[in-house]
Amino acid sequence: MANGIKLIVKKGPLREDGKRLISVQYCHSDTQRVVKSTGMAIPPQYWNRKSCSISKDMPAEYGDVEEMEECLTIKLRKAEDMVKYAKKMGLDPMNFLSINFPLADDWTIKEMKAKKKDLDVYNNIDDYINERRSEVKKCTLNVIGMMKRHLYEYETFSAIKPTFDSFDFDFYQGFVRFLTHEYILTRKKKIVKGLRINSIGKTLKWLKSFLKNRMNKNIIPQRDLSFIRGMEEDVDAIYLNWREIAAMYSLDLSYDPMLDKVRDLFVLGCLTGFRFSDYSTVKPEEFRDGMLFIKQTKTGDRVVVPLRPEAQAILEKYNMEMPQISNPEFNFYIKIVARLAGLDEKIKVSYKRGNTMVEEIRPKHDWVMSHTCRRSFCTNEFLDGTPITLIMAISGHKTEKAFRKYIKADNLEKAQMIRKLWGSRSPLSQTA
Repeated sequence: MANGIKLIVKKGPLREDGKRLISVQYCHSDTQRVVKSTGMAIPPQYWNRKSCSISKDMPAEYGDVEEMEECLTIKLRKAEDMVKYAKKMGLDPMNFLSINFPLADDWTIKEMKAKKKDLDVYNNIDDYINERRSEVKKCTLNVIGMMKRHLYEYETFSAIKPTFDSFDFDFYQGFVRFLTHEYILTRKKKIVKGLRINSIGKTLKWLKSFLKNRMNKNIIPQRDLSFIRGMEEDVDAIYLNWREIAAMYSLDLSYDPMLDKVRDLFVLGCLTGFRFSDYSTVKPEEFRDGMLFIKQTKTGDRVVVPLRPEAQAILEKYNMEMPQISNPEFNFYIKIVARLAGLDEKIKVSYKRGNTMVEEIRPKHDWVMSHTCRRSFCTNEFLDGTPITLIMAISGHKTEKAFRKYIKADNLEKAQMIRKLWGSRSPLSQTA
């Protein structure tokens, strides 16, 4: 009897239909208890007091035993969750249960089935996506949709359909193990098992956010989700210096409008430090007095960025309104532009997949993507001596520690200092 809770059929006179109500009883102590009706009733002779269940011999005219038992299980679990939550929050569990446990006198099997459908995890994720549609960008909705897909793949792998009751520590551990070691990437030419650490981290982040949203809406009971922890890996990432950006900017791409458009968007991003969602959606009304006044899509922060002549020239080329292109398309074509600009230096990037450290060596142009603009802006401005506080005002980093980690500033700063020191020395040319 978990938490002193059980199902009972109280003694007393029968109702006119010859039945008695089945109730949930919570015993807080030997003398303190609360009894709440489940709204379901049966003839008392078909109640098994020892097992607290309905006898399988009950005639069908009184209801389907299996469906009624499932309904009672849902009710009992709800009461158990309420008592656990009240105790955790320091509330009176008897009072909390009395107020919050539904007196469902009109509870029927039909309503139970409807409620079961309402509590379908996948249906709720779809509702959550629709709710967030006006608040976040499409790329974020895609990440939430991928979280749903990961859950579905885990169901296929484990043969266990996820329910809201299943999201406990054991589920979390199994889910993470699956994503780390068993998840199959089908878009690869060869079979690759396991997601990157940061991909797993995004899935866990949005799973936790989704569950909190359902709790806040009172769709599911409150519960402790502290065991769902974020996962993040500090991976290698490239940036382009001003010389490399200039090489891309100077390309004559008039023969291919798509490459020309993608290159212009990329250079604008490198000169402003915006995220792709901001530099790819610039509008004429955001330009005033040689500056851009932007409300950042991700954070909602408002920033003002003065425009260099090259950035203003790009905007004027498109009548101050940048052309629209999807992020996947952009990431495909910008690699072609970078290759045409001669960015062929071999670059090694390391990241973790499961417990294995993976190292990939590719030409630099293969690593260029939409986010390279923002990293390049921050890194170049830092190396040029722009105060970090001013760069952060545009980049949106909340702390200097986060900013330095983003561009690996400490290592760059030390390397720059050593280079300057070495510039005045020629140790191999010194004579003994």
